[in-house]
Amino acid sequence: MKILIPTAKEMKIDSSNQKLETLPEKSKMILDVLLKYDIKDLARIYKIKEEQAQKESLRLKNIASLDAKIYEAINLFDGLMYRNIKRVALTEKEKDYVGANVFIASSFYGIISAYEKISEHRLDFLQNIKVGSMSLKQYWRSEYDEFLKNEDFAISLLSKEFEEVFSKDLRSKLIKIIFMEKKDGELKVHSTISKKARGKFLSQLIEKNIDSIEEIKNIEFDNYGYKEDLSSEKELIFVRN
Repeated sequence: MKILIPTAKEMKIDSSNQKLETLPEKSKMILDVLLKYDIKDLARIYKIKEEQAQKESLRLKNIASLDAKIYEAINLFDGLMYRNIKRVALTEKEKDYVGANVFIASSFYGIISAYEKISEHRLDFLQNIKVGSMSLKQYWRSEYDEFLKNEDFAISLLSKEFEEVFSKDLRSKLIKIIFMEKKDGELKVHSTISKKARGKFLSQLIEKNIDSIEEIKNIEFDNYGYKEDLSSEKELIFVRN
């Protein structure tokens, strides 16, 4: 059972003695595009301040010169979802589960295994850059489709912009997990709370070695429970009581 999670803007840099040795060809082509931009351009593209753009520029140059250090992807990213994933003190069985089942959807590397070693970078599918004549979504579509082609289904903890990279006919293979809670008497999806829930949900999968949809439906955590009456074949709804 494959589980897809997105990258994150926030990163946590631990000590590493390993340096980047090579970069996939498709990533090199994106890097070449980004290296052409000056600080002001990067600030505009990333929608960040120029001082932050300087940091991003240095990261890109370090990757280009192979001076960048590398880290396990699941431990490098440190957004709200990642901070709620069980990443330390894993048993060997849990590590094996993560390595075999958890994949990270990236706009710079494509779809990679959770423990693949990568460098610090900031890029997502909302950045309006072109590789040749293609948007980032168009550029990665064939690789994303290849990932799903021979799968019956995949569990998606992705946001919309990542799911849209897949061709429409293959998106039907994605089983979306949606977290809701009651607010003012109505069931609503809250972005921040959902990010935390995704991380904790993934931790449940890891700890319980879950490998089927039926097992997923039995998960209960943080007062979340599966609601069959709200769910469908392609959307599993968990509601917080």
